[in-house]
Amino acid sequence: MSGRLTYFVSDVHLGLQVADPAGREARFVSFLKGLPEETEALYMLGDIWDFWYEYRDVVPKGYVRVFAALIELMDRGVKVYFFQGNHDVWTYSYFEQLGMKRLVQPALVNISGKSFCLGHGDGLGPTPLGYRFIKTIFNNRPLQCLFSMLHPWIAYRIGNIWSKNSRLSHNEHYEFKGEQEPLYQFAEDYLKDNKVDYFIFGHFHSQADVAMPGGSRLLLLKDWISSSPYICFDGSELITDNNK
Repeated sequence: MSGRLTYFVSDVHLGLQVADPAGREARFVSFLKGLPEETEALYMLGDIWDFWYEYRDVVPKGYVRVFAALIELMDRGVKVYFFQGNHDVWTYSYFEQLGMKRLVQPALVNISGKSFCLGHGDGLGPTPLGYRFIKTIFNNRPLQCLFSMLHPWIAYRIGNIWSKNSRLSHNEHYEFKGEQEPLYQFAEDYLKDNKVDYFIFGHFHSQADVAMPGGSRLLLLKDWISSSPYICFDGSELITDNNK
């Protein structure tokens, strides 16, 4: 490895009652604790939690070991960044209070001289009207305030019911369609005004590594339901482990 290490991870879906939830959380904690001393940054690309909603004075219970491992990383000097996914969109200030930094997709960042376009991946490119409508509702501040008026016992049951109806809960596999994908079309259009070496996203629960015009690469991370996928950049090249 030629330099400081940067890691990318997505779609752990902590709390999702599919397969082995406790084992999945333990694998993620082990991953965090096992990041080498050369690690400079960790980018969490959304849907780390399957459902997250924080009130001004209340946050979801549990995940203590996850937060402890993240805080331990930051105490070591590792920079931890996170994106809101479509499952954990309702993060307001708690993660920042712990020391993490929230980024908004598409985020263009420079890492060791290479340009990375990062995000969760949902809603980029031509998007169906129904999904755009749902995202508008989820991000509508007045509606969020109304939802906050619900007792957490009710709010979390509504959220968990919604989460259980997701594609991932039904073990439906999605095959990335390459150039036909809205995300590919987004990246192609984005390259008209920006130089990008790597596009990295999650959301689709599907592995992909697609060549883009001009030598760029579009990479997708799998979910953590049955494996522990990540991407590492060592300052010179990408090291992908989508099947670990």
